[in-house]
Amino acid sequence: MTTVSIIIGSTREGRFGDKPGRWISSHLAKRQGVTAKLLDLRDFPLPFFDQAVPPAMPGRAPYTDEVVQRWTAAIAASDAFIVIAAEYNFGPPAVLKNAIDWVYPEWHRKPIGFVSYGSAGGTRSVQQLREIAVELQMAPIRSAVHLPRETLMAHFTGGDIPSALAKSDGDADRLLDDLLWWANALKAARSAAA
Repeated sequence: MTTVSIIIGSTREGRFGDKPGRWISSHLAKRQGVTAKLLDLRDFPLPFFDQAVPPAMPGRAPYTDEVVQRWTAAIAASDAFIVIAAEYNFGPPAVLKNAIDWVYPEWHRKPIGFVSYGSAGGTRSVQQLREIAVELQMAPIRSAVHLPRETLMAHFTGGDIPSALAKSDGDADRLLDDLLWWANALKAARSAAA
């Protein structure tokens, strides 16, 4: 079984991110051999990273914060990730970047894909997140879902969000095809190296 965690990367009041999170989760539910988990950052109220030793430091002591421990365990238990990424001021939300920064070895050699929204479909947020993923020794997937402005506006205007999201079903299928291929290949490679 391949575990794909969907990270909802916005915690603000009135957010949109939980809707595409559930939508992509429903697409994953149709795939054989896949377990989808929603990791909502609202459920992981991580403190602002302020530790003296970064997660990448070899031999560092485990962090004692219970939320950090739960978050790190959830990342370690995942084989692949889909980040639901808003774009705030040309980049990802600070709460998402903070959550990423609390973890290091648990991200390694795992694929990551993106469903984004916001200005320009969230493409600039995803561009920065791909660069971060490379530094974390992850495999960012080229295929992504960049939700059009009309889908986001359905949220703000009380429109038909499921119908608006359905217009991106083809993009979702391409993302999942690529993500699951990489997830299975990298999972086999991690097992062989263990």
